[in-house]
Amino acid sequence: MRIVDKQQIVAHIDLDLAVQRIEEGFVAFSNGKVQVPPVQTFAFTGANGDCCVKSAFMEGSETFTVKVSTGFYDNPGKGLESNDGLVLVLSASNGQPLALLQDQGWLTCMRTALAGRIAARLLAPREVHAIGTLGTGTQARMQLEQLLPVTACRKVIVWGRSEAALESYRAFACALGFDVHTTTEPRRVAEGANLIVCTTPSRVALLDSEWVRPGTHITAVGADAPGKQELDPLLVARADRIIVDSIVQCRQYGEVSHALKAGLIEEAQLGEIGDLLDGRIVGRTSDDEITLVDLTGVAVQDAQIALCALQSLS
Repeated sequence: MRIVDKQQIVAHIDLDLAVQRIEEGFVAFSNGKVQVPPVQTFAFTGANGDCCVKSAFMEGSETFTVKVSTGFYDNPGKGLESNDGLVLVLSASNGQPLALLQDQGWLTCMRTALAGRIAARLLAPREVHAIGTLGTGTQARMQLEQLLPVTACRKVIVWGRSEAALESYRAFACALGFDVHTTTEPRRVAEGANLIVCTTPSRVALLDSEWVRPGTHITAVGADAPGKQELDPLLVARADRIIVDSIVQCRQYGEVSHALKAGLIEEAQLGEIGDLLDGRIVGRTSDDEITLVDLTGVAVQDAQIALCALQSLS
């Protein structure tokens, strides 16, 4: 079995190829050509942490994957990364382990950021006035990096709870060429930006519906496990287009689940990103529409980016 560390993966992976592979995975998933067993989740409330185990096999692939991803959100105060994990790639013909990707959670973070890039390319308004970011951590940074090829906008408004974290994010974003405005009030993000990315592990709504302007696109990636929430359910209900990575999964958790449980939307209003990529449903049709993409993370993304990482190293 081959063992690959994070440094090797980061140095060699072809991210443009990874985008292509993830898009193919989304389409195959929506076409019913991917086996995705139920997600296993653990909650460690005393340590402010969680863990998920996801696995997938895409029809026609020579391999299948099992991914373990952890998020312990007090880790930065201990000098540790919030996210960690690993991916095991196995043969789909004889079951033998082929590779252990000791990526320390990087592949999970990157496939999420690349899904955000895909979502923005498909649904962001034609003219982005400002990018809004909820959160200052690794995912907030990766999402901003992956928006560089999608929009020419170089203004970002970032919300965080800590002034120190906001200043760190400012330095990061300025180095990328952004004009950065920081705030400790989520309302300022909604009022100033028309492309918003939500990246926090919050368990209470951060964005109210009344703050968000017509024409805004929101990519929500933080609510990736039961109990998490960043958006007011009324905001979800207000969206003209609601796209999810998996309808089955988003019924259980994610921003959409809260609106469904409250009876504010119906499942028939949801469309999967794989169907949008395949042309079976439409995305944004006017500049005034509010569009929402709820990304809870589907295991086929892990399978596809893991395969891409191995191909890039061969």
